[in-house]
Amino acid sequence: MSQWIHGMYAVLEALRVSPEKVRRVVAVTGRADARLGQVIEAARIGRVPVLRQPLRSVERLAGTGAVHQGVVALMAEAGYADAEEVLERAGTPALLVVLDGVEDPHNLGAVIRSAAAFGAGGVFLPAHRAAGLSPGSLKASAGTALRFPVARVGNVVAFLDRLKERGIWVVGLDQGGQPIWDGFDLRQPIALVLGAEGKGLRRLAREHCDAILGIPVGPGTESLNLSVAAGVALFEAVRQRRSAG
Repeated sequence: MSQWIHGMYAVLEALRVSPEKVRRVVAVTGRADARLGQVIEAARIGRVPVLRQPLRSVERLAGTGAVHQGVVALMAEAGYADAEEVLERAGTPALLVVLDGVEDPHNLGAVIRSAAAFGAGGVFLPAHRAAGLSPGSLKASAGTALRFPVARVGNVVAFLDRLKERGIWVVGLDQGGQPIWDGFDLRQPIALVLGAEGKGLRRLAREHCDAILGIPVGPGTESLNLSVAAGVALFEAVRQRRSAG
């Protein structure tokens, strides 16, 4: 099964990381700039055909409302990593991210990008009723999702118990959690768990966490965006580990 991905960075990353999965690139007729030149050069190196079509054709391929930046690519559907293999390859101490029912593909893509940037070992998603590796999440991750391990699990709560059996601390992020994010030892093997937008962690997932950390915000701000909260916690984990040498 194939899918269209859109956006300069997503298409460029796909061509650089997995050119064998890219069927063809379609760019807007008449556009010629440095960024598109990088895309065309990467396609040439990867032996991927590039077609020029009018703007309306590119918009149709990208999908309604998509910010395509003048380029789309048809590629094989992004694959998921095996959850057990991701756990086996996780670094020491492990740093993992578990998303419990995140529905916005842009949030998913942003979390994946942050997880990769801060050296996490992988991101785990529910197999059902949650955002997955779609054109929207691939674009939001700037193509990072094509080279970073993302795995799906059948039951998040059962998976949290599996993590505990491996000696990994399961730490939830939720508004009002105590202690605050920098008051917990994140140098030990950690799986950060984040809930859905607006709803937060489900009750069962919350009950299966070893600790619930909060990120306080200033007056007038209800809460942080899901992907921002993930980035803050991941940065703190890396900061603590680097400080410890």
